[in-house]
Amino acid sequence: MRRFRLETAEQTEALGAALATLARAGMVFTLAGPLGAGKTCLARGLITALKPAMAEEIVSPTFTLVQTYDTAAGPVWHFDLYRVKHAEDVIELGLEDALGDVAVIEWPDRLGRFLPADRIDVTLTQAGDGREAEISGQGKYAEAVEAWKTKLRETK
Repeated sequence: MRRFRLETAEQTEALGAALATLARAGMVFTLAGPLGAGKTCLARGLITALKPAMAEEIVSPTFTLVQTYDTAAGPVWHFDLYRVKHAEDVIELGLEDALGDVAVIEWPDRLGRFLPADRIDVTLTQAGDGREAEISGQGKYAEAVEAWKTKLRETK
C-alpha cells in the first residue's frame, strides 16, 4: 500500500483531482480519518476536477449531510456522515440513488452494513506538519487503483 505525503491543502486537493480520473458512474470513494485530517479538502479537489467552475461552492455538508453536484462524470453525491447516529439513516439521505452515480463519503464507518464492497478507500492521517493518505481499491476496484498508483508514480 502506497502512502502519499501531503504537506499542504493544495497537495491534498491535487490528490483528490488525481483520484477524479477514476470517477465513473457507480463508483464510491470513502474518506476516513480524524477531524481535521483533510477529508473535505480531498473531496473538494476530486469534485472540482470534475466541474472546475464549482471550486468556491464545495464545502463539507456537515449540517445538510449530503450535497449533490452535476459534473462531467454525472451526478456526484458528497456525504458527510459525522452526525449520523444509526446506519439506517443513510437510506433517507438517498444512499441507494447515490450508489448508481459517483459517491464521495466522509466518515464511512457510519455506514455499517450499508458500506459497499466495491469502493475506493482513502484514509487520511495527520503526520507531523502535514498529512498522509493511504489509498486502496476494494472489490472490483482493487486492480484499477493499483494501476492508477503505478501510472501516478511513473508521471512523477
